Amino acid sequence: MRLNRNHAIVIGASALVAAAGGMYLSETKTATASSHSDAPLIKLDPQANLTDVYAFVGTRYDDPSEEVLNVIVNVRPFSEPGDGPHYERFSSDARYSIHITDPTSGGELIRYDFLFSPATGAYKNDSTILSYGLGTEAGPIVTIGDERQNFTQTYNVRRTTSGIGIPLVDDALVAPPNVGANVTPDYNDADGRAVSGASDLASLDSYTAQAITPAPSGDEVVFAGPRDDSFFADVPGVFDLLNVRILDNNGSLGDGLGQDGNGVDGFKGFNVLTYAVQIPIKDLPGLPYNDAFFGPQTGVGVYASVSRPEMRLLSPGGAPVSTGDFVQVNRLGNPLFNEVLVALADKDNYNGSAPADDAQYSTYASNPEVAGLINFVYSTEFVTSDRADLVAVFIPDVLRVATTTGPVPLAGEEGFSRFGFAGGDTTGGVSSGWPNGRRMGDDVVDIALTAVASGPSYDPLTVVGDNVASNDAEYNRVFPYAATPNSGTFNRKDGPLTNFEIADTNRDGAVDYSDVIRFLEAFVGATP
Repeated sequence: MRLNRNHAIVIGASALVAAAGGMYLSETKTATASSHSDAPLIKLDPQANLTDVYAFVGTRYDDPSEEVLNVIVNVRPFSEPGDGPHYERFSSDARYSIHITDPTSGGELIRYDFLFSPATGAYKNDSTILSYGLGTEAGPIVTIGDERQNFTQTYNVRRTTSGIGIPLVDDALVAPPNVGANVTPDYNDADGRAVSGASDLASLDSYTAQAITPAPSGDEVVFAGPRDDSFFADVPGVFDLLNVRILDNNGSLGDGLGQDGNGVDGFKGFNVLTYAVQIPIKDLPGLPYNDAFFGPQTGVGVYASVSRPEMRLLSPGGAPVSTGDFVQVNRLGNPLFNEVLVALADKDNYNGSAPADDAQYSTYASNPEVAGLINFVYSTEFVTSDRADLVAVFIPDVLRVATTTGPVPLAGEEGFSRFGFAGGDTTGGVSSGWPNGRRMGDDVVDIALTAVASGPSYDPLTVVGDNVASNDAEYNRVFPYAATPNSGTFNRKDGPLTNFEIADTNRDGAVDYSDVIRFLEAFVGATP
């Protein structure tokens, strides 16, 4: 199959061409060790495996007049919502970090470290098999940490600037997992499925709202807990040597390359663990840098990392003991860099290194193998070498965020486009989304494939995608923004409810008179 200019979709090509022409880890050791499964070694350590980093300008969760930088980090890929009785927990011997950097050099300026309490012990009742729904009382969880929540994880946050660390938050509560309608009802609707799409704090579910924690010793706000996986992509099709379904599903290329839908979202119905921070813009440095498409800007760089102690000692019947300095085992900035561009020989090396040293990986952006693979499968002629346009986006591998733009549109709001500036979505003279930071809902796979196909000239702009255009769950439009975690009982991998399940309103396994009464009370407001 040959893709040529007749297949290209041009979106503001002349403007894009003009724009395209403008184109340290203190107290941490590095070692050879992303998104969901970027490198061989981190695949073996799921609790430390970063999936996605989001960074964008918005407003404080409880004060729309204060502008903040939102940084949301997802870790622990493919978390099964119904994996009871323990469900997913943050590792207590890992250091989960958010780094604010110089956007040009990648050098660290500020680091936020999230440190979690033990993932075992601290039960209210250790004579039961249940972690949730039974502690010293049985029943639904009403307040995080109440008598029905047997296990509650907490965390501390430490902020380090110029090598000097100070405590920021102590003993903040981690939001509980979404066990289901009986145990965590406030996450779910009457059918026991997660409700999402809150537009403000008042409409956010109580568990998430309770887990939002303002720092008493600073202006920041933090959150930690399970969320729906915000990423969407037909990754299974991509790695099946570019299965044809990611390009076309209706027999016609006239509606775009990978734009007619019916792709398979490989992350549908799964959860992740999320840690996040809101940082007032006024508290951030404003450093000059060159945006890959919009030229000179002012802002910061952002990336995330996870580190573990040098040694972990195991003994029969005893708790593991971790000692030594922290060693970085994973890091992530831009989406797809390590996963799609870096070769196997360097994937683990990348995870143990720092953005300030990323010049050593620039060849993978400059000479993208994925362009050659697309050419091999589809007989295209995409440029495979000297890709300075991709180097400008990915090296150093930090999300560059222009902090002078004001709040950007979010998915579901007027003006939002999953393509960012290529879809006409700009704020303050720069793209509202990736590669200017990254919002939930930015279609980073389609944007990246379009860049690979169209660069370095971007004339014409050839839109290429994977036929998955949105997340399976609606994002919340208030901090921490990620969608409500999928329910353990009913999640989106289960498919739609059957007619019987819809009719069985009280979920007793039978459709009878009581179901009719329940239906009338709920939807008619009268009882026969």
